[in-house]
Formats: sequence, C-alpha cells, structure tokens
Amino acid sequence: MADRVTVIGWDGSPLTAAARAALSAATLVAGAGHHLALPEVPPGAERIRLGSVALAARRIAAHRGTAVVLADGDPGFFGVVRTLRAPEFGLEVEVVPAVSSVAAAFARAGMPWDDAEVVVAHPRTLRRAVNVCRAHAKVAVLTSPGAGPAELGLLLEGVHRTFVICEELGTDREQVSVVTSDKAADHTWRDPNVVIVIGGPSAPAGPGENGGWIAGRDPAAGPRGWVQPDEVYGGGLGEGESELLRAAQLARLGPRVGDLVWDIGCGSGAFATEAARAGAAVIAVDRRPEACARTEAAARHFGVQLQIVPGIAPHVLEDLPEPDVVRVGGGGAAVVSAVADRRPQRIVTHAATRDEAELVGRDLTEHGYRVECALLQSVELDTRAWTETERNVVFLLSGVLPDRAP
Repeated sequence: MADRVTVIGWDGSPLTAAARAALSAATLVAGAGHHLALPEVPPGAERIRLGSVALAARRIAAHRGTAVVLADGDPGFFGVVRTLRAPEFGLEVEVVPAVSSVAAAFARAGMPWDDAEVVVAHPRTLRRAVNVCRAHAKVAVLTSPGAGPAELGLLLEGVHRTFVICEELGTDREQVSVVTSDKAADHTWRDPNVVIVIGGPSAPAGPGENGGWIAGRDPAAGPRGWVQPDEVYGGGLGEGESELLRAAQLARLGPRVGDLVWDIGCGSGAFATEAARAGAAVIAVDRRPEACARTEAAARHFGVQLQIVPGIAPHVLEDLPEPDVVRVGGGGAAVVSAVADRRPQRIVTHAATRDEAELVGRDLTEHGYRVECALLQSVELDTRAWTETERNVVFLLSGVLPDRAP
C-alpha cells in the first residue's frame, strides 16, 4: 500500500516548501484537472483525476509508493481528508493546508465571516442549505454541480437575498459577481464556486470585545427560554397561542437548523418567531392582515428571519416549498388534511373539544401518521394571594410520519 498520503491544499498561491517537497517525491498524484497541470507534478508520476474520492482512496491504498492528493482550499474543511481517513482505506494521512475557499470568498468580498453559517450544497442537501439561507442573515454555500447559484436562487423564490458569487477562486479565471437572488438563475456559473448569501436583519451581537465569542450563530443572542411570556407579543393572543401550549408544540416539533417550518394561522407570530429563534426557516401564513403585521413586528423585535404569506389555507399552501414540520394554529381538520398530503415529518395542532380532536386524529392516522393526543390544562395563579386568575384547557395533537422520522 501507499507508504504515505500527503493531502495538499491549493488556493492559487505558490506552493509551500513542504508541499513542493511532497510533490517531488510522489509516485502517484490525484487531483482535479487544474491541479494535475501544475508544473510541480512529477512527469513520471501516475495521475488520477479526482471524481469519486472513495474510488481514488482505493487506488491509493493499492499503490506501492508515495501518494499526493491535491485539493482546493483547506482539504480538512468539508474536504477530502474526511473520506481519506475512513478506516476501511487504512491510510496514514498528512495534511498541508491552504486558505479555505470560504475564507478566500469573504476576503474577496471584504467582509468578516466569523458570524456566518457555512453549508455544503449538493443535490441531496440543497433544500436544507436553502433553508439555512432563508433563516440566517449571512451564509456561505459551498456549491456543487446541480446545486449551484442558479438552483439556490430558484428555491429562494419569495425571499430577497444578495448573492456574492466567487467563481474559480485562485485561478486566472477567478471572478466575483454580485447579483440579487432572483437574477442568479439568469446566468451560467462556472464550477467550482462559493456563494455568500446576505440579507435580512442580523441577530443581536453576543458579548465580546469584537461583538461575538462563537463562530456562526450566537446561541446566547436574545432572551433565554424556548418561549417568551405572552405579554412580549402585545397581549390578545388566540386560544392556540398560550405560552405553555407553545412550549409543548415546540417540544413536539423540535425545529432545528436546516428545517423549513410552516406556521399556519400564525396569529401574533409568537410560535413562528420562537421556531425561527431555534434556527429553522419559517413560513408564517395567515388570512388576516393584522396578524401578518403582528408577526412581522415580532420577528423584527427578536431579529429573526420569517417569510410571511398572507392568504387562506389550504389554497395558499399549494405553491409553498415542502415543509419539514408544521404547526396548524387555525383552519381545523380540512387544513390538517391538506398539510398531511404534503408529508411533513411532523404535524402539531390543537382542538378545543374531544370530538374535534378525534376527527383530526383519525384523519392523521389515515394519512399514515402515528398520532398522540394529550389533554393540557394550565391554571395561572396570582402568587400574591395564590388565587386562580386564568384556566386553559386544550387538546394537543401531534402526528409523526414513521418513514420520515426523526
């Protein structure tokens, strides 16, 4: 097998002395076409054009000699090192890093990036990468063929973002373009490229001399707690929006980064805002203009990103992108049934009576969901006199699609 595998990162700058030494001793070199054309590659070395890294790793494992793998940017950051270190290949790996393509892209844009989310988009993960772009103000997307700037722009329909598209970084064909997301599909973009996606309000900065203390989204930004007191949202919340019910709904749905949440009948925007604070992308739907306005105000207050869609469910749902989890705050059994037709992983709703709960539960069961129902009763007490001030009773229903869980 190969005596040693050296992985060399390449960012367009001259190779370091360590990288040149490793290449000069190589009897096998793997990389993209522009890597194999580098003058430092020994003329007599076997050359492998990288497609599948796993296939290349098998070739390297069977090679008797010294192997080098060339990769763009930092090969340890969403790069080839992870695959080459897989136990089944038995390879000893040494890494000579370079500036990552994400760092290079932000440098070209003249922007800091410690507060950015970084995602990888390929056809299998494109939808989740887009959801991160919906939910966060600054995202770097490492793209791939079939999951590039055009596809990102198409899937972000209805959400305005600015794209900084960095093509072929480090080469003599490098180009940086700034376009709005709705125009990205009008161009043909060269691979490889990195897309910086910018837009919407930023979350409040965390503590620290330079405004932050952790890379990416600051988990300490905003007030502590899954849910906030009802009065934060201006009072007048509907029967399905009480603080304790929201907490139970969030616990059942578990929204997370990369998810798309539908909040149908968003009311005050309390649930939509709290799902967005968990890092999920949220589409909030309501037929009432005043509810849409309250939801927008709540999102602005907490510095989160929401897409608000005015309209009447279930008809307005037809053109929305596919959800992962859904809260149905209004519309009853007809809306729950229409949501179940779209096959989200989880659905949560509530009912005022047992008959209504049974109707909704049966429909979810017929759609293949595993259904749970609980009677929730909350009693608020005035702790000065320990007297009851308010009592709420509601049936909480949740459905989980077994073939899409968790």
